[in-house]
Amino acid sequence: MQYDIILVTGEYYADHPLSPAGVIVKVLRDKGFKVGIIEKPDWKSAEDFLKLGKPKLCFGVTSGSIDSMLLNYTPLKRLRKDDKHNPYDSKIPDRAVINYCNKLKQLFKGSKIVIGGIEASMRRFAHYDYWDNKLRRSILFDSRADILVYGNGEWQIVEIAKRLQEDKSLEGIEGTCIISKELPKNFKEIPSFDEVIKDKKVFCKMQLMFSNNKSLAQKTGDRYLLQNKMHDYTTEELDYVYGLDYSRMIPLKFRELRMAQFSVVTHRGCIGGCNFCSISLHQGDRVISRSEKSILDEVKRLTKHKQFKGFVDDLGGPSANMYGMDCVKCVSGKCMVCNKLDKSHSRLVSLLRKVRKVQGVEKVFVRSGIRYDLAVESEEYVKELSHHISGCLKVAPEHFSDNVLKLMNKKNSKLYEFTKLFEKHNKDYSLKYYLMTGHPGSTLREVGDLARMMAKLGDIESIQLFTPTPMTVSTCMYYTGLNPYTLEKVYVPYTYNEKKKQKALLYKWGNDDYKKKL
Repeated sequence: MQYDIILVTGEYYADHPLSPAGVIVKVLRDKGFKVGIIEKPDWKSAEDFLKLGKPKLCFGVTSGSIDSMLLNYTPLKRLRKDDKHNPYDSKIPDRAVINYCNKLKQLFKGSKIVIGGIEASMRRFAHYDYWDNKLRRSILFDSRADILVYGNGEWQIVEIAKRLQEDKSLEGIEGTCIISKELPKNFKEIPSFDEVIKDKKVFCKMQLMFSNNKSLAQKTGDRYLLQNKMHDYTTEELDYVYGLDYSRMIPLKFRELRMAQFSVVTHRGCIGGCNFCSISLHQGDRVISRSEKSILDEVKRLTKHKQFKGFVDDLGGPSANMYGMDCVKCVSGKCMVCNKLDKSHSRLVSLLRKVRKVQGVEKVFVRSGIRYDLAVESEEYVKELSHHISGCLKVAPEHFSDNVLKLMNKKNSKLYEFTKLFEKHNKDYSLKYYLMTGHPGSTLREVGDLARMMAKLGDIESIQLFTPTPMTVSTCMYYTGLNPYTLEKVYVPYTYNEKKKQKALLYKWGNDDYKKKL
């Protein structure tokens, strides 16, 4: 049998709504396309790439749900497989998308190639690469693929498949990027690759022009990288994607997904706007919620699964309590402070209560994390959380230095208000905190600010060392040493020695003996 599309993925495949490859395969098959899957191929030989033959329409290539460089290396650029504390071998190559594409180009000359996933999505323009410590051009040039899909991609891949089937052009497909010799009139040009290499201030200008909601063009050499604006996903489209009949059977080798076998996605997108996060330029900076009926129908299907024990592993999205906060599409781009945004949590509270009543459901957990600065807007929601916590609730204040928080585009002014509200209604549970050090603006003085708060908070879930990932505002600060909004200089801890020292000091100060000294 000759497949219409063959998906090459650096992640294991599962017929599951949280498996990126699983979702794409499910949607394509539902639309009538024959899809083959090559998972974690041995890139050192041709055997795995040849086993399904040549597809009629195209190859789809993805590294999976994490950038391969982030997957393979620690924040200090050590190989994760050599980490003595937590060794992990991803079994995929560095720069997996480029690697896989080059192998396919070598073996299947003339075949169309579509790239997608987080690695392609967040490297679609010129970007700073932390692991090379230099600027790289769009991954579409280096992979030599025919088209790039950014964002989740279900709508895009179906449209691409239809056009290839009908022998039509791939130009103008929303949520995709192509390479062109011409600059169309309706595209806004951002600084060229040559310009951003020469001037860090121009790189900052480019950073502030990134948007999913505009058609953008970037010149590289004598050609243009063209980004067609993002497809505006609707509630109905999300209901369709998550309403398909996934088996939810997860292979033993796909251990990363097993803890989420019975998780339910309620929405996509994030309005938080954290400068170190890639969600807004991947999924989008607006929330799209599924309908209550679609979510309840999915939960009812879970109860009929032979492996379901009555526990919904997680009910949420990028931030669990953003469900129902769908943007009214104003032009400010500042949803968190918009007075038109419904922060009552009324839709979410209604959903939680109805999911708990589904016959066969024993407990519904909220493990996705919440935005506590939104949660304080609804005491009813905070009270409702007592039904959905297992021991503790994880929140991410990230830091406690005003300077660092400003550079992160975060505020912690409502943390104390939230902790008091949480303690009032959740006496049997506790809070655990995610923190970050090494972010631009973080000196040893800021480490001291963080340490003093750690001593007061007590229960720290993890201390993350900032890793510059492609296309984020924080990465722009790291590369340029400038705040792109003001062009003021920003202190950046560049050396491995200082990064290690910042984290080590926090871990030491977290011990009881050190707390007494603060």
